[in-house]
Amino acid sequence: MTSIAHITIQADNGDGREFYTDTLGLGELIQVQPTAEPSSGFRGFALGLVTAQPDDVDALMADALKAGATEPKPAAKSLWGYGGAVQAPDGTIVTLASESKKSTGPVTRAISSVVLQLGVADVAASKQFYESKGFTVAKSYGRKYAELDTGRVSLTLNRRRDLAKNAGVAEDGTGSHRILIAGPSAFTDPDGYTWVAAN
Repeated sequence: MTSIAHITIQADNGDGREFYTDTLGLGELIQVQPTAEPSSGFRGFALGLVTAQPDDVDALMADALKAGATEPKPAAKSLWGYGGAVQAPDGTIVTLASESKKSTGPVTRAISSVVLQLGVADVAASKQFYESKGFTVAKSYGRKYAELDTGRVSLTLNRRRDLAKNAGVAEDGTGSHRILIAGPSAFTDPDGYTWVAAN
């Protein structure tokens, strides 16, 4: 299996790791490093966090807002479940969703899965590219969505406009994605997402 070892978020001053480690409880999965690369608007990706129940989503979103995040999409019920989105102080979009529609136990803030959601111009072409790099496709819905089997951090390929809409932000954005993905080897995908070889 081709896996993601960790994700590096690039921020203006390199600060903000505590938001991911302490506020969201992601530990070593997220690194933060400084960058001078310009970036504006939607960076094309979102970090997705899945919890067991709606109360955990609410608790994590409240913690994120106290830590300086903004709320482009307040948590709410939908046809598929319950979730919302926050924008981290460094500009990264974080979506939160629950596995169930109702809360049945105490709030734990535990994250059951982490998903790196990449917004791409052509899902089918991106899927083919990743398959050529040795990635295994776990789920695929034509040109709309694909999920790759990448270990403890799942990787999804989404239409950019759909991902932005799901996060409650405009799809426009320019400059750097401000993300490095540590995996099996170093390469840049068709949409400009940079992978680095994991140590």
